[in-house]
Amino acid sequence: MTSHAPRSLLRRRLGGFLLLVGGFGAGLAPALAPASVDSELDVPYVQTPDSVVDAMLDLAAVQAGEYVIDLGAGDGRLLIEAARRGAQGFGVDIDPRLVELANRNASAAGVGERARFLVQDLFDTDLSRADVLTVYLLPAVNAKLLPTVLALKPGTRIVSHDYGFGDWQPDRKITVEAPNKPVNAIKTSDLLLFVVPVQAAGHWQGQDEAWTLELTQDFQFVQGHLTVGGERLPITEGRLNGRQLALRAGEGATAITLDATIEGDKLRGGAQRQGKTLEWRGHRLP
Repeated sequence: MTSHAPRSLLRRRLGGFLLLVGGFGAGLAPALAPASVDSELDVPYVQTPDSVVDAMLDLAAVQAGEYVIDLGAGDGRLLIEAARRGAQGFGVDIDPRLVELANRNASAAGVGERARFLVQDLFDTDLSRADVLTVYLLPAVNAKLLPTVLALKPGTRIVSHDYGFGDWQPDRKITVEAPNKPVNAIKTSDLLLFVVPVQAAGHWQGQDEAWTLELTQDFQFVQGHLTVGGERLPITEGRLNGRQLALRAGEGATAITLDATIEGDKLRGGAQRQGKTLEWRGHRLP
């Protein structure tokens, strides 16, 4: 695969890799054998171990009622297990036979109404409903998806199997044993959790003009200065978790900590300094 490949060819080749996420689990219909996969696909269909499926859903903390989207769904085992936990959603794969298998498996598991599977290119998939997005893609594909992923609603959790998203550092990373992993001589899997951060960069001002906040942003990390009563304090720690902003400005006993929620151009939270807590409200300036 090269960057010079036409997009249609790239999609077809990616499809072969996307099949890696799927697999045949206990109680599911028999999976397709690798020999049955279209020879045009560069990477044969292999199965994700059930232990990895469970760990991915645990890492994402999937809750009943949430919407899960699985890119490269294979035989559907990950989304089917999410549906068993009370979630709903859909998975996409480029191989129609795997999609047919996944839908049969979902019906057999009694979750066909909550887990559906589509023959679809991941680049053409609307991800906006996702509370949780699960992927097992090549790093180059993750890089192409990064702008789309970062545009999802703040707080959306993404769990990626083995590969990251370029310079975006995971919020959490775990390694799980995967003795039945059909690829890679090392029988472990790295699972990476990313939480889509709110867009916090800009110049913020308190509603009473008692403070201002200048923020720059690098994914979930923020830098800048907080000015209070004419005192300009550098931000020494600053991090986003979805819509939640936590930062520390200044040093020592006079340092200020702020925990706030950002909704659009509105900020609301509490600031602490020298044992005193004050409610802070502010807005982002144009």
